[in-house]
Amino acid sequence: MTFMESPFSFFKHHISKNTAVIIGFLVGAVILAGGGFYAGYARGTEYPKTILVKGITNIGDEDVTADFGLFWEAWDLLKTTHISGNQIADQNLVYGAIEGLTNSFGDPNTNFFRPDDSKKFEEDINGSFGGIGAEIGLKDNELIIVAPLKGSPSEKAGLLSGDKIIKIGDTVTTGMSVNDAVKKIRGPIGSVVTLHVLRNGWENSKSFKITRDTIMVPTIDSKLMDNGIMYINIHSFNENAAFDFTDPAVEALTKNAKGMILDLRNNPGGFLEVAIHLAGWFVEKGEVVVTEEFRIDPPRIFKASGNEALISMPVVILMNEGSASASEILAGALRDIRGIQIVGAQSFGKGTVQELHGLKDGSKLKITVAHWLTPKGIIIEKNGLTPDYVVELTEQDIAERKDRQLEKAIEVLQSEITKAVTGN
Repeated sequence: MTFMESPFSFFKHHISKNTAVIIGFLVGAVILAGGGFYAGYARGTEYPKTILVKGITNIGDEDVTADFGLFWEAWDLLKTTHISGNQIADQNLVYGAIEGLTNSFGDPNTNFFRPDDSKKFEEDINGSFGGIGAEIGLKDNELIIVAPLKGSPSEKAGLLSGDKIIKIGDTVTTGMSVNDAVKKIRGPIGSVVTLHVLRNGWENSKSFKITRDTIMVPTIDSKLMDNGIMYINIHSFNENAAFDFTDPAVEALTKNAKGMILDLRNNPGGFLEVAIHLAGWFVEKGEVVVTEEFRIDPPRIFKASGNEALISMPVVILMNEGSASASEILAGALRDIRGIQIVGAQSFGKGTVQELHGLKDGSKLKITVAHWLTPKGIIIEKNGLTPDYVVELTEQDIAERKDRQLEKAIEVLQSEITKAVTGN
């Protein structure tokens, strides 16, 4: 995903002075100025009053149809009649309103982070944090495990991609946001959290007790196999992935590997720039890797600019339902440009662009601003990538450590190697 800092404004258009006067029957008002927050309410029909509102643009625009008086009417009723109305902090009401604003889009990838949550989010991006080591997401309005990270408490406990989280402890997850779920799952290192999980094929949910730990996001594992195939397992597209990919790529070249398997299973994604950089090893400079399609702005096209060192290397990609975001971008680009085949299961389908906007109190808004399109114009979001060879792993396969997906990938790659050698 891409993160860009920019100021946030509630409205698109600007008036000449960033101050407006509202006169008459506005039911209530709030002044946002100088970093302070001052709540006020005027019963306009009984006590007409001039209310000064600062820091808000677009007021008076004929295109604006929302009745903000309704908001302030609700604010006043909650503050004056709710049993806890005199206890809840006004700032928490503001945060709750912003959360409601983001939730109204029905987009699980558009989120508001209060200042404390914003700090935790930054820890996630930087690759070291406390928890169970699993990417959590929403699919069909259900909270699911997108991917357990390699070697993490969640993987050791037996959680799998696609597992539905029914309860966290005693709390039912119906209607719960990803952000709220993460806050409940996290806790002191060494403490235990219980997840109640429903898996496809199960009649009833099962509970998993997981001990929280410090999580270091893994990057890459690699091995030159006896059959001359270089196997590279990319666990995440974090900030280290582009650098860490160099060693196995150079090893494949210097030791004359016959072909390469890129294992992107359970890779929940990461930085867009890393996916573009890695694509540059496999395709010609100037090839379109991915396009960002915005609602209004012109499309943003990202092209390969790498060293092309692996451009003639036969490659097969492994994916599953835990492959998302940047991993889908890389796989989609290599298949569209070079016809590289994919083995495994349908990928997750996370194909939208988020921008991170810092607000003045340290809180943040993560906003979906665009779709990702593969070079052939395929929309990734909600669709995912369908493998050329669908191979599902059963629980018995996992228990017996039988990797039929990898076996199939080796079979397909050996066929590709033969074609490269014979020219057929």
